[in-house]
Amino acid sequence: MELSSPFGSRTRTRVLIALRLLKQSYARELSRFLRLPVSVVQKGIRSLERDNLIAGRLEGKTILLRLNPNYFAAAEIQALVNKLIEADANLRGRASHLRRKIRRMSPGQTRRA
Repeated sequence: MELSSPFGSRTRTRVLIALRLLKQSYARELSRFLRLPVSVVQKGIRSLERDNLIAGRLEGKTILLRLNPNYFAAAEIQALVNKLIEADANLRGRASHLRRKIRRMSPGQTRRA
C-alpha cells in the first residue's frame, strides 16, 4: 500500500513512523531503516524539529531523536502515526528485527540496566 503524506512530505511521515516504531533513534540509523540517503533523512529531521514534532537530546556525540511528548497534540499525532503503521507491514517487520539485534559495544563499555 502506498503510504500517504499527512505530515507534508513522504520523508517526514516515514521519519515519524520510524521514531514511533523504534521509540528513539539517530539520523544514520533512520537512514538505514528507511533505506533513504542520510541527507534526505536529515532534511526531514530538521523540518520536524522546526515544527516541534520531534525532540532530540545529546548522548555522547549522538543526537537521539524521539516523538516530542510535549507537543500540544502529542496524543493525536501518535494516534495518527499508529494508524499509518498499520498500513505498512514492511516497516513494522524491519523495526522488530532491528530491535532484536544485539548492539556491539566498544571495549571497556558496559551495558546499562
